[in-house]
Amino acid sequence: MVDAQRRIESVMVSGERLLWSGQPKGGIQFRAADALLIPFGLVFCGFAIFWEVLALMATAKARGPIAIAFPLFGVPFVLLGLYIVFGRFIVEAKRRERTFYGVTNERAIIISGLLSQSTKSLNLRTLSDITLSERSDGSGSITFGPTHPFGWPFQGTSWPGGSQYTSPCFDLIPNAREVYDVLRKAQRESPGLA
Repeated sequence: MVDAQRRIESVMVSGERLLWSGQPKGGIQFRAADALLIPFGLVFCGFAIFWEVLALMATAKARGPIAIAFPLFGVPFVLLGLYIVFGRFIVEAKRRERTFYGVTNERAIIISGLLSQSTKSLNLRTLSDITLSERSDGSGSITFGPTHPFGWPFQGTSWPGGSQYTSPCFDLIPNAREVYDVLRKAQRESPGLA
């Protein structure tokens, strides 16, 4: 938590007070969307591997460009299948490890990124839709803004193109209700709010 506090304080401006800072839960985490993505990934990956084996067998005695092109065609699909089944969990764990959240008296701050970090600031005065999704263990997510009807499989993930369907959020934070209450209180006390 000290690291989260330090990271958030590094982007604060004069006069801002830090009310809360934290990070998402670490390690491999399963989500509701995995009930669909894991079986789909297994079928996709299985078919891609099946294709690759058949391509290698069919071109084993062939010569020329077809002996290379036909098996190479299946490689991206095998890699994508392996990413869906295994890789995305590792990428997400690494992404969450490098994600920091903060609430100040003026804004909600999200610092995230796998290879390079970006900072997103959400002014508390302009936030009208804040949604708490809580798990049985008290952890949960706080979403800032409307929920897109097709956004649920992408929430909290870094799936390519998925961010267009999701609103910014504090994803998989411990004690989510406490953080939600801190946000709501900060909003009520924020200057300029009636």
